[in-house]
Amino acid sequence: MAKQYETVIGLEVHVELATKSKIFCGCSTKFGAAPNTQICPVCAGFPGALPVLNRQAVEYAAAVGLACNCRINLESRFDRKNYFYPDNPQNYQISQFYLPICQDGWVEIQTQGGPKKIRIHEIHMEEDAGKLIHDEWEEASLVDYNRSGVPLIEIVSEADMRSAEEVIGYLEKLRSMIQYLGVSDCRLQEGSMRADVNLSVREVGSAVLGTRTEMKNLNSFKAITHAIEGERQRQIELLEEGKSVVQETRRWDENKESSRAMRSKEDAKDYRYFPDPDLPPVLISPQWLEEIRSHQPEFAYERQKRYQKEYGLSETEAAMVTEYRNIADIFEETAILTQNPKKAVNWMTGETQRLIRERGVRPEDVRFTPAHLAALIRETEAGSLTNQGAREVFEQIFDRDQEPEAYIDQKGLRIVRNDGLLLEAVKGVAEANPDAVRQYREGKEKVMGFLVGQVMRAMKGKADPEKAGEMLKELLK
Repeated sequence: MAKQYETVIGLEVHVELATKSKIFCGCSTKFGAAPNTQICPVCAGFPGALPVLNRQAVEYAAAVGLACNCRINLESRFDRKNYFYPDNPQNYQISQFYLPICQDGWVEIQTQGGPKKIRIHEIHMEEDAGKLIHDEWEEASLVDYNRSGVPLIEIVSEADMRSAEEVIGYLEKLRSMIQYLGVSDCRLQEGSMRADVNLSVREVGSAVLGTRTEMKNLNSFKAITHAIEGERQRQIELLEEGKSVVQETRRWDENKESSRAMRSKEDAKDYRYFPDPDLPPVLISPQWLEEIRSHQPEFAYERQKRYQKEYGLSETEAAMVTEYRNIADIFEETAILTQNPKKAVNWMTGETQRLIRERGVRPEDVRFTPAHLAALIRETEAGSLTNQGAREVFEQIFDRDQEPEAYIDQKGLRIVRNDGLLLEAVKGVAEANPDAVRQYREGKEKVMGFLVGQVMRAMKGKADPEKAGEMLKELLK
């Protein structure tokens, strides 16, 4: 009988905090600036340059800790993590090792077997390193220190995950909560959220953990899934061949769909830490912590339950409309203004999602006034617009936050409520299309759609299609 293996996974998730300045200096953290234009003696590692802690970075870290059910240490400290690498200008990284800001938390995810708690060992603050750019043509590597000193939190989980699906569920839950808090945009493609995967395999039923490897450079959920599946298979094949898994750091190559060893890591504590002599302890008063706690938002999973209960949304609708806080805010205010949550959710999950895809807009960047969508919904409820006209108006709201009534009047989109004029158009269409009239009278009811379309064309889109259909049927009896 073939051996059965279990995968054991823990994550180290790095999240760049959305402060305007770096963690220990006043340099900008804006993404995309020209290389080495957002640096100073502190973040460039000049000797004698002294760090000063960014207060907002502490607030953001504590807020994430509270969201993850962690204990917030009212006193925490910074340490120096010593290692040499070209993107590390001081030859050490300021981090928290001995006494981090957050400890002993958990996050609940949904799995096929039901809810599951993923324990969080700690969340600590640290500074990001610079970025190496490898020029294959020149066979050289260049260093951009703009990212050096950008504030990070590292969320270290226990080895509680057993599959790629659980890992992605955990990451999605973290990303959602952090985006709702507004402390990071969590854009994996820009590096503001990154995950290192610690993975080992063992025989099912064994209580002894296998030798783990750490995979770095994972910046998409797709890459993380493929890396987990690939590394799991690689380790199983080694064990089946009677070989040993070597504890090492590996880099996943998404293009080649394989990983390669970067460096061995025979001792897990291969860095040398000591307390940073330039930074005093971080002291959080109970009053400050309560102030941070008071600003915690209602998270997506909480809104989903409430929307299902209060607004009668389906589980799918509630999940779609709460994935991003800004979308949920627009929906909820529109639902309150119109007292019609069903119409509001239809616009947010239908046309809004269509335009996000077509315009190539990030969902978190969608911004329009709920009052404008509410006004459009009232116009459609009053029968003032055709479906095509309503979509045209909504595109203006989505693109330019256009006030709908003025646009409707400017473009003459209101349905004409003149039965005499409509009847003339109906008669004209019937006379101009004798073949279609004959087919309808012979029982081909689908032709009615064509005839109604011709009436709408004759009325320049300003007729009520339902009324036009009724008049055509009456005329053709």
